[in-house]
Amino acid sequence: MDRSDDRAPVYVIGGGPAGLATAAALRRRGVRALVLEKSDAVGASWRGHYERLRLHTTRRLSALPGLAMPRRFGRWVARDDVVRYLEKYAAYHELDVVTGVEAHRVEPAGPDGSGPGWLVHASGGRLLTGRTVVVATGFNHTPFLPDWPGRDGWTGELLHACAYREPTAYKGRDVLVVGVGNTGAEIAVDLADGGAAHVRLAVRTPPHIVRRSTAGWPAQRTGILTRRLPAPLVDRAAGTLARFAVPDLAPYGLPRPDQGLYTRFREGAVPVQDVGLIDAVRSGRVRPVAPVASFDGGIVTLADGSRIAPDAVILATGYRRGLEGLVGHLGVLDSRGRPVVRGARSPARAPGLYFNGYTNPISGMLREIALDAEKIARVVSRRGRQHRNGTGSGG
Repeated sequence: MDRSDDRAPVYVIGGGPAGLATAAALRRRGVRALVLEKSDAVGASWRGHYERLRLHTTRRLSALPGLAMPRRFGRWVARDDVVRYLEKYAAYHELDVVTGVEAHRVEPAGPDGSGPGWLVHASGGRLLTGRTVVVATGFNHTPFLPDWPGRDGWTGELLHACAYREPTAYKGRDVLVVGVGNTGAEIAVDLADGGAAHVRLAVRTPPHIVRRSTAGWPAQRTGILTRRLPAPLVDRAAGTLARFAVPDLAPYGLPRPDQGLYTRFREGAVPVQDVGLIDAVRSGRVRPVAPVASFDGGIVTLADGSRIAPDAVILATGYRRGLEGLVGHLGVLDSRGRPVVRGARSPARAPGLYFNGYTNPISGMLREIALDAEKIARVVSRRGRQHRNGTGSGG
């Protein structure tokens, strides 16, 4: 067991962008960080995404602290290039990454479990103790599958979007994609482009669709400029822009949303960036339908009462953070299972415990991860100096 003193590293749980960025920012400030990654390589979640995926944020605004993304990756970076970048990032910053080690539970250290510091229970019976722990296991951690009536008796192919890779296996087949977030929209287009015979897209709430860029100006830049403005103001501006930039898809079964873009975003609904959905819907290659109500053998019943018999159903129904087992007992999660604070702030009842990567802001997730990594490194470095000098306490 490691001793809880200044020589012990900061334990960073997760070897994705948030974990690597935080470890690099700490290292540049002279703080030793050890990254615990449960898979056999960094960037595991990116390796598992569908092949068509590209960043919806620009290359320049998606780089992590201390290393730019290569220009050859282009403006919208492909999945495989993101993985290459994360591998290079870990090597460039000489990060200490231990793969094949999964952290199961974090709890207060000390003889009576009251701290100071933290005890990390990890695979292989490891017990790791240190003053500071950063949790960075990822926003899209645990696939969410709604429990529709009859789902377990479905006789066709059923998979979550996390298991989808590319459209070859669906050529000539009838496919229902459930969920019209960015993932569902892009998979539906990928299937249509890849030769699926019929592609339906089950829509519960019509999304706000935005152009990834307009006249060379990326939507991310607009998000950065507007994220701190009042929601009604952004709603009005976004509505006006949408009427000029995005055609009315109501005749095709995809009406404009009733709520404003930023109002819905604050409720958790991320705008859909168009990477082909508009053209696919207008051409009939992707057909929006009502949301799923139930399954019955090989039949899917939709909320409007219609019944369809697709060969395969792909659930783009999102993810949960999956933090309950790791830190849920500490009272640091909200009702949706997300950390109550993030970045440089520790929860009041958990000093020295930090979180990075659990927001999906309109200004770009990777950009926010980079900013929070620097904030965490600053406060951890400062508190470490205070502890050594005897002028403060905590992580």
